[in-house]
Amino acid sequence: MKNVEWKPDGQSGVPLYKQIIHYIRGKIARGEWPIGYKIPPERTLAEQFGVNRSTVTNAFAELAAEGLIEGKRGSGTRVINNTWTLLAASAPPDWRAYVEAGAHRPNLSMIQRINEAEFVPGTIRLGTGEMSPDMFPSEMMALVLERTARVMRPLGYEEPLGLYELREAVSQHVRLFGIQASPSAILIVSGALQALHFISIGLLPRGSAILLEKPSYLCSMRVFQSAGIRLAGIPEIKKPEMIPARLSHYKHKHEAALLYTIPSFHNPTGKVMSEEARQQLMLSCEHERLPIIEDDVYGELWLDEKPPASLKARDKNGLVLYIGSLSKTLSPGLRIGWIIGPEPVIRRLADIKMQTDYGSSSLSQWVAKEWLTSGLYGEHLTRIREQLRTRREMALTVLEKYMKGLADWEAPAGGFYVWLRLLIAPPLQKLFESALRQGVLLNPGNIYDPGERERLRISYAYASPAEFEEGVRRLARLLIEAGRKKQ
Repeated sequence: MKNVEWKPDGQSGVPLYKQIIHYIRGKIARGEWPIGYKIPPERTLAEQFGVNRSTVTNAFAELAAEGLIEGKRGSGTRVINNTWTLLAASAPPDWRAYVEAGAHRPNLSMIQRINEAEFVPGTIRLGTGEMSPDMFPSEMMALVLERTARVMRPLGYEEPLGLYELREAVSQHVRLFGIQASPSAILIVSGALQALHFISIGLLPRGSAILLEKPSYLCSMRVFQSAGIRLAGIPEIKKPEMIPARLSHYKHKHEAALLYTIPSFHNPTGKVMSEEARQQLMLSCEHERLPIIEDDVYGELWLDEKPPASLKARDKNGLVLYIGSLSKTLSPGLRIGWIIGPEPVIRRLADIKMQTDYGSSSLSQWVAKEWLTSGLYGEHLTRIREQLRTRREMALTVLEKYMKGLADWEAPAGGFYVWLRLLIAPPLQKLFESALRQGVLLNPGNIYDPGERERLRISYAYASPAEFEEGVRRLARLLIEAGRKKQ
């Protein structure tokens, strides 16, 4: 891992397996690994500690002999005792039961693996949904921080809707692409995901449903499901004139309360909703009285031409909740996004935000305000589009070189992603594991659509050109080997 808290000392006179035993005993004794805790697999710990798997196996065997851990086929190795249990008058709390009883569902297991593997040194991240650290505007950020320090007030709590100066800046910024929004209709949030979380717990009753494109980024998260909301996927509607009938059918079939959509540079497909489709969608949702969540975090990352006007820019009836963010265009670590919508909705979500974290970071809000008002954000977007164009062309060249005959794809017009369809498609879970052993981290399509069997989300935004080519080369080799086994 990138920030491993401990590794055995190969220069010590103490055998490595003994050091590992001492480390695990400490975790158990301090209650960090409580009774019932599932210990990471031997292979994972061996990689983390930088030792042979047999060394971890020996450590596990001695800990099991001491009665601290127990391994069972199919369920892994768990802590069954600690150094205080035999002395205690009563059993300790069963923290595993508490964890499993929590209202918020755990992430998909593959998403958990992805989140962990992203920080393993040397891993080639072929699907990561953020820009490369090489593209971070360090000099501009230094200038922004210097200016911010001169103008910001003491860093107290901001008002419920967020820093007024930032909301003014967002109001002016979104006018550039046709959205009219007063500062009172804007809520500052800590990224788009927090916006979705507030909507899920603040606007919808348990048991309701939302419609979404199939596949969808939303399927890779548990934010709505944890709030008791059902996700109902709509297969691609290729003819815009069919939107009214299909939307009406799915809305009534699932008794849907909202529609979630990413019209510009969709995640994961990269597609752009056409002008005609946007018109039809707005008319249909107005007719069906179906509110829309428009996720537009990629909208400014156009590479060939600007996409059609956003749904919010067409909204005259307060139908659309619009989500924007600086995470994809500037920095995910800044944790600044916004929701634009009818004022009663914004006030409701602001109240939830105050109950949740009492407001996004004041420092981040002042920094974001300076970016948007100084003119530097526009300059930055111009540079980023140029770099992404270069990376896209590189990615398409590499895919043609290694994946021709193994997959097909369409050139994206913006955003980060190529939606790769495998012509030789081993089980995606097996391909994911095989690639990870080869040091390549994939985003399989089934995390965006549980029924997907042959797609991968490939990002050209994160890995360096050299890493991208090496990752695709290794992926192609795995697919060729899978094809040979099928013959």
